Amino acid sequence: MIELFQTIAAYFEFRFVQYAFIVGILIALCSSLLGVTLVLKRFSFIGDGLSHMAFGAMAVAAVVGLTNNMIIAMPVTIGAAILLLRTSQNSRIKGDAAVAMLSVGALAMGYLLMNIFPTSSNVSADVCTTLFGSVSILTLSIVEVWLCIGLSIATVIVFILFYNKIFAVTFDENFARATGTKANLYNLLIAIVTAVIIVLAMNLVGSLLISALIIFPALSAMRVFKSFKSVTISSAIISVVCAATGLLTSIVAGTPVGPTIVAVDIVVFLIFLLVGFIISRVRKGR
Repeated sequence: MIELFQTIAAYFEFRFVQYAFIVGILIALCSSLLGVTLVLKRFSFIGDGLSHMAFGAMAVAAVVGLTNNMIIAMPVTIGAAILLLRTSQNSRIKGDAAVAMLSVGALAMGYLLMNIFPTSSNVSADVCTTLFGSVSILTLSIVEVWLCIGLSIATVIVFILFYNKIFAVTFDENFARATGTKANLYNLLIAIVTAVIIVLAMNLVGSLLISALIIFPALSAMRVFKSFKSVTISSAIISVVCAATGLLTSIVAGTPVGPTIVAVDIVVFLIFLLVGFIISRVRKGR
C-alpha cells in the first residue's frame, strides 16, 4: 500500500498529470450538475447527439489544421443544441429522430473526412482517441487547462444563479410557464450549457462515453436520495470521486482514461442500487 502511494505521488510530480486531474475533476463536477436536470427532463439522449456533432466538428478542425479544435467544435455544438431544442418543440421531426439524424450523420461525416484528408499516418488511432478519450486528457496545454477552468467556473455560476428557475422548469414546465417563468429561455440555457460541457468532456472520456459521465452519477444519487438538492449535491460528489478514482487507476494501471472512469461510475451505480434496495426494504419492514 505504501509503495502504491509513493507511485501515485511520483506521478503527481509531472505537470501533465496535474493538468489532467484539474480538468477531469472540473468536467466531472459540471457534468453532474446538469446531469440531474437532463435525466429528470428525459433529455439524456441529447448528450449522445451533441457529442457526435462535436466529433464531426473536431474532424473538420483537424482537416483544416486548427491546433485548437474548440474554435469550431464549441459554436457548432451549441448551434446543434439550439437546433435540437427547437425541433423537439415544434417540428414534424420528433426530438429523438432529430437527434438520431444529426448524431449519426455527424459521426459518419467526421470519420469520412478524417479518412479522405488524413492528418497523420495512423487515422485509426486519431479516431479512437477522439471517440474514447484515450490519451488526449494527458496531453493538455496550459491554454486548454485555463479555458476549461474558465468555462467550468462560468457553468457553476450559471447553475447557482438560475438554480430556482432550472428547478421549476425541470419538474413542471407548464406550471413554471403559468407563474411567468420563461421556460423556453431556460431550456435554451440548459441546452447551451450542456453543449459547452460536452465539448469540454471530449478530452476526458471521448465523444462516445460523454453520456455516461452525465447520466451515471445522477442515476446513482437517485437510488438513495429523493430531493432535488440532495440528489444534485450527492451527484456532484459521486462524479468527482469517480473521475479522480478513474484517473488514478488509469495512470497507475495504464488503462484508457475514458473507459476506466466510466467503469468506476458503473461500479458505484451498482453499489448505490444495492444500497437503495436495502433502504427501501428496511422502510417497508417498519
